[in-house]
Amino acid sequence: METEKQEQFEQTLRDWPRLESERRIELFRALPLDEAENLIDCMNINDQAELLATMNVSERRSWLRYLDLDDIADILLELPKEEADEWLGLLDARTHDKVSALLAYAEDDAGGLMNPSFARVRPTMTVEAAINYLHIQAQENISLEHVYVLDSDQQLIGEVSLGALLAANNNDLITELAEKDVVTCTEYMDQEEVGTLFSRFGLTAMPVVDVQGRMIGLITADDVIDVIQEEATEDVQKYGGMEALDESYLRTSISELIKKRVGWLIMLLIGEMLTTFAMAGFENELNRVWYLAIFIPLIISSGGNSGSQASTLVIRAMAMGEVKLRDWFQVFKRELGAGTAMGLILGVIGMMRVLLGEFFLNGVYGNLYLHLAYTIAISVAGVVLLGCLAGSTLPFILRLFRFDPASASAPFVATFVDVTGLLVYLTVARLLIIPNVL
Repeated sequence: METEKQEQFEQTLRDWPRLESERRIELFRALPLDEAENLIDCMNINDQAELLATMNVSERRSWLRYLDLDDIADILLELPKEEADEWLGLLDARTHDKVSALLAYAEDDAGGLMNPSFARVRPTMTVEAAINYLHIQAQENISLEHVYVLDSDQQLIGEVSLGALLAANNNDLITELAEKDVVTCTEYMDQEEVGTLFSRFGLTAMPVVDVQGRMIGLITADDVIDVIQEEATEDVQKYGGMEALDESYLRTSISELIKKRVGWLIMLLIGEMLTTFAMAGFENELNRVWYLAIFIPLIISSGGNSGSQASTLVIRAMAMGEVKLRDWFQVFKRELGAGTAMGLILGVIGMMRVLLGEFFLNGVYGNLYLHLAYTIAISVAGVVLLGCLAGSTLPFILRLFRFDPASASAPFVATFVDVTGLLVYLTVARLLIIPNVL
């Protein structure tokens, strides 16, 4: 029976984004309280905001009081200011003040993610006094999963686990049990950096401290999972050459999809138009040696693919905190070596394509087939190297000027390398082939 209820619950979660608002509130009201709590806990912020918006004032007040303070703040940020102020007025004075304090932070700051309510004890307390104090906090719906040791000035001393408290003697002092090596973040740290710290140290929670080292809140893994998913989704969408969507794909209108995508497509189209100007500059060469045009897709695709690979690797490394701005020269050297090696490998393959074509097509390239083979080999090697260097360097340039490195998307890099690669190819052809054409 429990398995069947779990399957029904999971099916409800899967179907939720496709349900109309009226159907959602009907379904939600029909659920037992514990299932309704589980459902609203599993929703993202947008779904929570939309569900609360369909409730009457009494229901909305009850569910706002149920939610964590940081979740309430996130929901209010999704609303127009007038509506957010109205919902804020439904909260009791104490909760109102705490949520208002959270709203003062930028949405992507650690302060905007944290919950200002957390379990705390004093270092001078005995274990018995600390357990009694935690019992009082638990009655105020404060989670005891993580307990922090703070002095009278709210300075973070360390962390103590419930297991350690229960295993200790009643007269032991908290300061003797506290784990003092605690990873923290500042209130204005960017949420992407917060996610990196959670991943690097395998954290389930992290205290937020102000500039004086006073603990002011707690970020849990649940908060960070949403951040990581949001940041990863945004980066992936930018990799594809478009603006990040504000909502899920199915809930984004067709007009919004067009708006988010068409601007980049226009820019990329204009960029590709430069290839026509490049080809126009070599019109005489292309007319005199017709088979040069056959190898243009091979050349530009090799450069575009290598550039896309390099940009994807570097952007992801930046997002994971593995690569910093100061590492640009090290990355440049690595891509210089990798690009040279891969360019030589692909260049040899490109040269073999010409030689095999000449053999099987009975002299289609005439007496210049060796010149063409060398041209293809040199061009492919040069364009692959160019793609690696461009794809790895562009994210650093964007980061230097405080733009999102993910904007150096694969299509953008590929377009850049298409144009420059074509110039490389036709220039090499002009030097090696055209002087030998009768």
